[in-house]
Amino acid sequence: MLKKNVLRKDKDFSAIYRRGKSVGDRYLVLFYRPNNLTYNRTGFLASKKVGNSVKRNRAKRLMKESFRKIETYLPNGYDFIIIARNTINDKKCVEVEKSLFSAFKRTGVMRKNEDIK
Repeated sequence: MLKKNVLRKDKDFSAIYRRGKSVGDRYLVLFYRPNNLTYNRTGFLASKKVGNSVKRNRAKRLMKESFRKIETYLPNGYDFIIIARNTINDKKCVEVEKSLFSAFKRTGVMRKNEDIK
């Protein structure tokens, strides 16, 4: 993931939380909002409710890998915040990927003409 594709500023996170939409799934919550740019920006979060630093970092790695696999099916011009739920602990990457894919399908953002999975 390139540096320009990562959400870092607090005002960007706040704008997505305030004016964006959200979809929850079994292992994560997805916030999204159009950003009027030619690329997507993404932020991955895991709070202390998920567990200690080892569990939080593993949760973020699982979400990043799942997003990397799904990313090609998403249109450009959106900001995404993906937040881990505490149910993500001890899950495999395939399960997290299915959960993320399900959340993206429910947003209506995913390209309709390409049937995947």
